Amino acid sequence: MPDPISPFLLPSAAGTSPEDKIVEASFRELLECYLASNHRKKVEVIEKAFRFAKEAHKGARRRSGEPYILHPIAVARIVVEELGLGSTSICAALLHDVVEDTDYTRDDIERNFGSRIADIVEGVTKISGGIFGDKASVQAENFRKLLLSMSTDIRVVLVKMADRLHNMRTLGSMRPEKQFKIAGETLYVYAPLAHRLGLSKIKYELEDLAFKYEHPQKYREIIEKVNETEEHRKAIVEQFVSPIRKMLDDAGFKYEIKARVKSAYSIYKKMETKKIPFEEIYDVYAVRVIFENDDDALEKIKCWQIYTFFTEGHRLHPERLRDWVSVPKANGYRALHLTAMGPEGKWIEVQIRSRKMDEIAELGYAAHWKYKDGVSEDETELDTWMNTIKEILAHPEPNALDFLDTIKLNLFSSEIYVFTPKGDLLTLPSGSTVLDMAFAIHSQLGLHCMAGKISHKLVPLSHQLQSGDQVEIITSNTQSPTPAWIDYCHTAKAKSRIRTYLRKAENVDILSPEELDQIGAPAGDREEKKSLVRKLLRNPFSSKKKRGERRSAPIDRKKVFMLYPDDKEPNYHLESCCSPLPGDDVLGFVNEDEEVVVHKVSCPIAMRLKSAYGSRLVVTKWGASSSNFMSTIAIDGLDRHGILEEIVDLVSHKFGIDIRSMNISTRQEVFHCDMSFHVDTAETVDNLCESLLHLKGIKFAKRTS
Repeated sequence: MPDPISPFLLPSAAGTSPEDKIVEASFRELLECYLASNHRKKVEVIEKAFRFAKEAHKGARRRSGEPYILHPIAVARIVVEELGLGSTSICAALLHDVVEDTDYTRDDIERNFGSRIADIVEGVTKISGGIFGDKASVQAENFRKLLLSMSTDIRVVLVKMADRLHNMRTLGSMRPEKQFKIAGETLYVYAPLAHRLGLSKIKYELEDLAFKYEHPQKYREIIEKVNETEEHRKAIVEQFVSPIRKMLDDAGFKYEIKARVKSAYSIYKKMETKKIPFEEIYDVYAVRVIFENDDDALEKIKCWQIYTFFTEGHRLHPERLRDWVSVPKANGYRALHLTAMGPEGKWIEVQIRSRKMDEIAELGYAAHWKYKDGVSEDETELDTWMNTIKEILAHPEPNALDFLDTIKLNLFSSEIYVFTPKGDLLTLPSGSTVLDMAFAIHSQLGLHCMAGKISHKLVPLSHQLQSGDQVEIITSNTQSPTPAWIDYCHTAKAKSRIRTYLRKAENVDILSPEELDQIGAPAGDREEKKSLVRKLLRNPFSSKKKRGERRSAPIDRKKVFMLYPDDKEPNYHLESCCSPLPGDDVLGFVNEDEEVVVHKVSCPIAMRLKSAYGSRLVVTKWGASSSNFMSTIAIDGLDRHGILEEIVDLVSHKFGIDIRSMNISTRQEVFHCDMSFHVDTAETVDNLCESLLHLKGIKFAKRTS
């Protein structure tokens, strides 16, 4: 091992080969970004860290073929340029892979760079190689290390976030099955974690990059539609903000107005959730007003003053006002949101922020290094959240996927604000119940909760709370949790404590699937859904063959696996949780019998599995199909004489599709129809829905399974 004064640590050691020149140029760009920042200029230690890392990774290459050292340089640049962090974090980013990938140890890092940098490098090393290993116990343990590292130094997870962002930006050089694994892991944990830390810019980019690799065709379609409407959108927004600019100028504001577009992934999620086309998403349009402000005491007043400018001459959406200035989000986000009617009847979302609010919105807790003086309210929120995480870690789930789901509940949810009888404010995830609030106040209060009282009215412990509710928790010493309680709560803490109690009290293992309504079982059949989730999650790759039966030949995970639907015995299994059709974006998991189990890429069960069992992934491609698969569509429209006959004629005769069932209901002048039939491909279903929309009175037609 080299000692702290080895020659390679000195700036004069720069090489002269073409590759060395590229590396040196990249490092100089990093230094320029650092020198342009507001941080104290500690160039010497950053240069020393670069020389150390360059020598340590000497000869190593990324899968793209470029020198490996370019990756730590890129991560360090994200750390300073996009997260706004200083020399300690930059050095840790440059050194973040040294302990894991080379012969150097933590002691070498500490001897050369001190304990703070060594601690961060060690923290990043503990959670590297992806959060998830091939074994569930390894996966859960690494995730615990990630969360615990946040409580000692938040910079550990910020450097890891920069590392993941660069890996996603360069994902194109990876093999397809690795792309699926890394993209799935990113959507499942890293994007929610970025959200929880307030890193909105990074969150949106991670989501879009993951979406790009998981659904390339849908991604291209949305980007094309966004680009097609860009000029028209700019004209509408400019017409909308023109009178606002004059009012801001007259009032003496220094400001900038940015027009922004909803991210591709956000558009896709809204299209999928609401079953609507791109053209019907009204909040694609958005405007951000960012004003300069030197006096924190005037910040809130100025936000509301700008709000009044939008009320003059614009109709505001009465249910879309969001005051996160008075009560910030749990991740520290502060802004005033409103939605106003713009030209051509387009709703336009407006976000009003001071410059400080904007930086915290983009950089989250990373921005607190710039603004903190003592302990701010936002940092207290982070401490509160970390205390919740620590409590969950003290009562770990034995099943790794349950553990991840429990934590994830606290990562990615909008908030509501409720009050205790004494007027204390609590921030809870949207969808929280009386039971969640009881556990949020104290675990013993939760374990003995019987009901709640809101506005002098008794409500059950499963009652969903609304923002502004003032809630009294009613308890009894004879009350104790039952398995049904898990379905009554929405927060990670409540679910974790209930499971722990039940395990101790009854020695049972309770499984709580979070997406019961997304996995394909009929509405209301909770036991059937739980049974399905139990089968898929508890041991998703268990052998289906009887003892003594021959297993299939090993499947090459590095090659694309062709799916042949028309074979008498298809070479794959379709899972009923998402009912994929030929033409859907799908991926395969190889079970213990070396058989391929096929899920939709977007299936919530697949989301968990590809995060946890990356080594079992295989990229799949559909072969030609003429086989019949069951599919269901939903149709909504205006009721009229003969409409049913026209629908049946279109499906049965023009498309030649064999209808298996129809369920029709009408309410006043509106009808709803659920239709199931046999079909060959997803494309046929899409074409059918498109044709149905051309029938007079049909307003909605979308595949539901």
